[in-house]
Amino acid sequence: MKSVEFWHARPTHFWHQVADIDPTFSFAHLYEDAGFDGLLFFDTQNLAPEVYVSLAAAANVTNTLKLGTGVTNPMTRHAAVTASAMATLQTISDGRAYLGIGRGDSSLAHLGYSPSSASTLEAYLIDLQRYLRGENVEFANDSNVDSLNLGDQPDASRIQWPLHPEKVQVGVAATGPQVISMAAQHADRVDLMLGSSATRVKWGIDQIKKARGNSPQNNKAISAYINMVVHDDGETAWKMAAPSIASQARFAAMHGKPIGPVSQATSDILEKIHSSYNMKKHGQLGNDFITSDFAHEFGIYGPPTYCVDRLAELVELGVDRFILIGSPDLAAPEEEIAALARRAVDEVLTKFN
Repeated sequence: MKSVEFWHARPTHFWHQVADIDPTFSFAHLYEDAGFDGLLFFDTQNLAPEVYVSLAAAANVTNTLKLGTGVTNPMTRHAAVTASAMATLQTISDGRAYLGIGRGDSSLAHLGYSPSSASTLEAYLIDLQRYLRGENVEFANDSNVDSLNLGDQPDASRIQWPLHPEKVQVGVAATGPQVISMAAQHADRVDLMLGSSATRVKWGIDQIKKARGNSPQNNKAISAYINMVVHDDGETAWKMAAPSIASQARFAAMHGKPIGPVSQATSDILEKIHSSYNMKKHGQLGNDFITSDFAHEFGIYGPPTYCVDRLAELVELGVDRFILIGSPDLAAPEEEIAALARRAVDEVLTKFN
């Protein structure tokens, strides 16, 4: 079976449990010991601790685990600030940093804003890549440093302190064709947020290939955000993951109109998720109208062999990294959650590496 990377993205509400229990971030090494390739932290300032401080703390207690944002956005920090933070993480972790970015969701909603436009994200991404390569970035049109009448002044922006020899890799979390295409052209990796349906993932990969053209990267560096719960009973599994199903599926209808290939039944549910989504309880509430068929279109839930087969199908399409997101219902006993996580590692992830 083809080798593939497995990363994990921490659920936002996880912080409400661990912030007081494990201030040393020693939980990060559990992922390393379990065999995960990477761990992503949400950048949502009102709902979770500061992401770059958290990443630095995690780097301090791990040795091989890659660490990154899952995801940041182009609105809450200047590109130079984001690049400098990630370059610092790259240095202190000795090359283990990863910068995941998207249009913004809960981080912006809790400041009173909607997600950034695709064009805003694209301009930010281009500047970000330039900063990370140590290149000059032109000042914004409204720059006014010359009004100080200094003897000399910078005429462009650049990170001037020594960067790690290995550039930080940048991936874009993408759902719609415009962002997928832009990511394929300007990012090092495309992190698809389309669910687990082979039809939808293939559609996304087709968008990537179209944008990349004859590039050597045509069918490489493609990730998929996937909800997954390993349990002998598939019905129990997806119901345990109901909150994360809704929070991730809603990206397929961010503005009310479904994106990508979906059935009419799926379209109807997506529209209901969009119109009823409670951002005050982001990632914590399920929806009574989610069906089993819908759940399995946006996640993988069931016995180990079923999960392996579903993941393998996506690997054959071109996915080389899975970012597992969400978790069983946090109201479940802690021992049960730990047992399910261990089973996912032992009976699913190990089949690929």
